[in-house]
Amino acid sequence: MTETDRLSLSLLLLRIGIFVVMLVWTLDKFINPGHAAAVYEKFYLIGGLGKEIMYGIGVIELVILAGFVTGAWKRFTYGVVLVLHAISTFSSYKQYLAPYDGPNILFFAAWPMLAACLALYLLRDRDTLFSLKTGQSA
Repeated sequence: MTETDRLSLSLLLLRIGIFVVMLVWTLDKFINPGHAAAVYEKFYLIGGLGKEIMYGIGVIELVILAGFVTGAWKRFTYGVVLVLHAISTFSSYKQYLAPYDGPNILFFAAWPMLAACLALYLLRDRDTLFSLKTGQSA
């Protein structure tokens, strides 16, 4: 396997891994919109979001994630996924200050994923394996 092949495979696996995590959080908006609304209230300080709003956010996220996992419109889809995950990671700052309280240690898994999102965004032009050709991604 050449270096180019290893890089292409690595970027594909990053894309799929990030997609799986983001998909689970997106599906939460449909499966348990009350939980999703509570997350928005606690971590993003946006309260009063009903089921319909969660469904709407979920639909928008699904569309973005479909583009992301297929490698379409990379500058946009990879960028949005990076920004969404960065917001999620930074909004959990209180959990990082008390890592051994309750399940807070689990929040630290967000940091390697944030690094993976950034790496994938920076290397988006090299992410070509099973990636749609949708114009320039630069």
